[in-house]
Amino acid sequence: MRFHYPLQKIVDLKGSEKSMAEWEYAASLGRLRAEEEKLSALARERAELERRMESAAVRPVPLADIHALQRYLDWIGDRIAEQTEGVRQAREHARQRQDRLLGKMVDEKAWLNARDKAFERFRQASLRQEQAELDEIAVMRAAAAR
Repeated sequence: MRFHYPLQKIVDLKGSEKSMAEWEYAASLGRLRAEEEKLSALARERAELERRMESAAVRPVPLADIHALQRYLDWIGDRIAEQTEGVRQAREHARQRQDRLLGKMVDEKAWLNARDKAFERFRQASLRQEQAELDEIAVMRAAAAR
């Protein structure tokens, strides 16, 4: 006799949901990394602009150039603020996806445990049935031997 779990489709569904949650979490981590890289690039660009502003202060440079650098520096500062918010949102999204994944993992584990318990009950019943058949064979042999 073969084990058949009547709720196997649910177990499979829970496994699929967990896999989907894993993909979503991985995608959110990828987005977070991309946002952090953009922020890092903006910070590097700002540092370079600040260095250029410092070097412009020690040598004669037209005031218009200094104003242009300052406006660009202000614009970069605004972009950094926006990107920082983007990183925060990406982090929050990744945290939500991680929480969702953990929930799916717990849910799948509960269904797997239920299936394992059902299999163990099936195995015990099979062993009892097999032992009963062996006992009956032994009784029949003993009766035939008399």
